[in-house]
Amino acid sequence: MDRVARLASQKAVVIFSKSSCCMCHAIKRLFYEQGVSPAIYELDEDARGKEMEWALTRLGCNPPVPAVFIGGKFVGSANTILTLQLNGSLKNLLKNAGAIWL
Repeated sequence: MDRVARLASQKAVVIFSKSSCCMCHAIKRLFYEQGVSPAIYELDEDARGKEMEWALTRLGCNPPVPAVFIGGKFVGSANTILTLQLNGSLKNLLKNAGAIWL
């Protein structure tokens, strides 16, 4: 749990992902298209990935990936991020976290 919290606070946007997950790919692409350069941790490529996946589940992320942190705070999974994008509030979260400046 501590490792997830530490990694999540190292950059304005952090995404915990799996390289084989299509929704993870879509969420990463959404951030890239907005000019955000998130830190991405591929759990299936990390030796401690299962441990981090378990910690994300304990945080309430179900399914555990993609798990998006903005400004060091857990925002949600794909469904939450897409809802924020559609209602226009994702951009404000990104601005407030310093991930974008426009």
